[in-house]
Amino acid sequence: MRSADLTRLLILAAIWGASFLFMRIVAPVLGAFWTAETRVALAGIAMLAFMLLTRRNMEFGKHWKQYLMLGILNSALPFSLFSFAAMTLPAGYSAIVNATSPLWGALVGALVLGERLTARKLAGLVIGVAGVAFLVRLGPVAFTSQVLLAALACVGAAVCYGIAGAYSKKKSAGIAPPQMATGSQLGAALVLLPFAGASSMPGELTPFVLVIASLLALLCSAVAYFIYFRLIADLGPTRALTVTFLIPLFALAWGAIFLGETINANTLIGCALVVLATWLVVFQPSPVMASVPDKLGR
Repeated sequence: MRSADLTRLLILAAIWGASFLFMRIVAPVLGAFWTAETRVALAGIAMLAFMLLTRRNMEFGKHWKQYLMLGILNSALPFSLFSFAAMTLPAGYSAIVNATSPLWGALVGALVLGERLTARKLAGLVIGVAGVAFLVRLGPVAFTSQVLLAALACVGAAVCYGIAGAYSKKKSAGIAPPQMATGSQLGAALVLLPFAGASSMPGELTPFVLVIASLLALLCSAVAYFIYFRLIADLGPTRALTVTFLIPLFALAWGAIFLGETINANTLIGCALVVLATWLVVFQPSPVMASVPDKLGR
């Protein structure tokens, strides 16, 4: 990996790790739906402006169904669920559960796309679930019904990403990634708007919260997506997914530094189990190294 690619990878992991910190700050004030709506709407507008300035045709008439569906699965639902969880869970918890997304992607790929669910992938799924259970039950935050509900919301968000990956493979393979990212953000904003409009903001809106909400949208969605696409182009999709392993580490660090969140041995054990599980699923043995060929599930 070139130094420039490694730098982009670390920057992207730091940005996406910070998104859980930002949600932890914004969600208790704006609520789950307004946090998600603000993120996708501002990001969608900024990304659409970029697409127009670079003269890239969005082809809304042709692809609006894919934009809308992927917007629901990849942004509207998971962002709302993570924002709901952020009102209870530390940033590191949510980021660790988010790292299970490739596990659910492998499971959905097997159920929907007919991809092989190998023993390695099954082991990864079991270890990942065990890691999340260990973290929620024995982590530094006292186990309560509200903590369990928030953790299940994070799992639901990760499952949404798995379904979104399968849908994207099946229905939007011919759409350029920048188009798909921009269109899906705008689609998510349209879907979330009535839910946000019907909900109230539980906290007091301050200039600081507005700045953090803007960073969540413009930095963690708009800028991050374009960095990710550059990584995919330079490294390929599998190697670009190594960012998944780094996000929880940055989220734990940001939460500890800026919010004083506790990191104990059980946190690190749960994180290690999830990272191991993700590695088992994402990096499959090549045909040369394994007796039975296998391909990446997502």
